Amino acid sequence: MSGAQASIEHSEHAEHAAGHNKQIALVIAVLALFLAFSETLAKSAQTAAISSNVEASNLWAFFQAKTIRMTTLRTAAETRILDMAATSDATVKAAMAAQIETWQQTAARYDDEPATGEGRKQLSARATEAEHKHDLAMERYHHYEVASAAFQIGIVLCSAAVITGMVFLSWIAAGLGLIGLGFTAIGLFAPQAVQLF
Repeated sequence: MSGAQASIEHSEHAEHAAGHNKQIALVIAVLALFLAFSETLAKSAQTAAISSNVEASNLWAFFQAKTIRMTTLRTAAETRILDMAATSDATVKAAMAAQIETWQQTAARYDDEPATGEGRKQLSARATEAEHKHDLAMERYHHYEVASAAFQIGIVLCSAAVITGMVFLSWIAAGLGLIGLGFTAIGLFAPQAVQLF
């Protein structure tokens, strides 16, 4: 009887361990699902950050080009004003004044051109907005990366719980899963609420 009783106890223990292993496997599956979401969101945020960074860089380069053109025209107009003072011919003065006026209008348009959105003022505002989008995307990215790390560590701890039979590791893993969910939610809804980097 003692051999049969030991066999029954061993069988019950194996069934109990199998039950825990199934629960741990379910936790691993849920953590892996959330990991996939956080990694997808992180990649999307990273792509948005890169895109916004390129856009800001292009807009600032366009701003610089407009500044150079504007400065060149203003300098030319100022030089022409000096040249105009040195001449006494009324026809030449009138032609110079017309050219000065054209250059000054073009320089003013380079500085402020709301119709096309390509004046320096508009370019500066657009570049600043692109920089803001970049910063926001990077904040999201960092939160998703922390969430991914929490999910990955949770999966490792669950695997260790299966191997060692130490059930408390699965509880720690579940806690890390909740932390990961928290960081994912912060990244989605309030990326500026917690400053990580």
